[in-house]
Amino acid sequence: MADPQLLDAAVGVTTPTAASSTVNGFRGQWSSRRQRILELLFLLPAVAYILVFFGYPIVENVLMGFEHYTTSTFFTGHAPWAGLRSNVFSESARNTLIFTVGSIVGQFTIGLGLAVYFQRKFPLSGLLRSLLLLPWLIPLLAATTIWKWILDKDSGVLNRVLADVHLAGSNPGAHPGWLTSPSLALVSVILVNIWIGIPFNATILYGGLRDIPEHLYEAAALDGATGWRAFRYITWPLLRPVVNVVLVLGVVYTLKVIDIILGLTGGGPANATQTIATQAYQLSFVQFDFGQGAATANVLIVISLVFAVLYLRANRRAVTA
Repeated sequence: MADPQLLDAAVGVTTPTAASSTVNGFRGQWSSRRQRILELLFLLPAVAYILVFFGYPIVENVLMGFEHYTTSTFFTGHAPWAGLRSNVFSESARNTLIFTVGSIVGQFTIGLGLAVYFQRKFPLSGLLRSLLLLPWLIPLLAATTIWKWILDKDSGVLNRVLADVHLAGSNPGAHPGWLTSPSLALVSVILVNIWIGIPFNATILYGGLRDIPEHLYEAAALDGATGWRAFRYITWPLLRPVVNVVLVLGVVYTLKVIDIILGLTGGGPANATQTIATQAYQLSFVQFDFGQGAATANVLIVISLVFAVLYLRANRRAVTA
């Protein structure tokens, strides 16, 4: 006698077990699709926000960088095509490079030295670490105002102290123009930026040093590796992922510094402290040449994006290390 299930299959009849499995399969697919649709619906507001408030302004800024976009464009709606411009960089690119390299080297070197120093246990170390954060906590406008008063050529505290110790002439006219001399202004701005950035470097590097196991130093001391040798073979290799993050993030922060320079020198004297960021501001909101300002800002955006990618890679390595 033939098997009933074989007969049902031959005539195309579906058994209850097969039908239920098919229905469950359809239900599972529909549930999965519905879950995916719900996820996309929840993402839509965020995507719309990014496109409206970030994507659209970036696209418009890129297009504006290739146009003669001025105040008259707001009334006429006419912005002639300008194409690529060769005068976007000039002296500001060199100043940006010097300002960034000088600031990063100074901030990192002093910050690393302070982080290593504060690893030692001594009285009031916690209080001194707290005071170290003050330059970072003070509002930049207040900090630049104080430093502008300190570095003033005629009545500044620095020149008065130098005159009292006979390192500068008693005549105010002979005092160094820290913010008015083209040869000293950029150096002065870099030193102020270093002072502001030291707490960030010291704090992050100190946290990285605290994560290094103490028993590694104890084992190395048994082999005679102490002091500089311990730093070279233990501290630096284990601290390198944190160092990469600090350096890349410091470059991104330094590239967009504008308030310190505008508060101290305004980009002068004779464009001696003019960077790409300050030039974009001057072109857009002082000279009202929005096209040139947008082109300059676009260059800064591209440079920042490159270092942002490097930061993400360095941060990923630091997490996986």
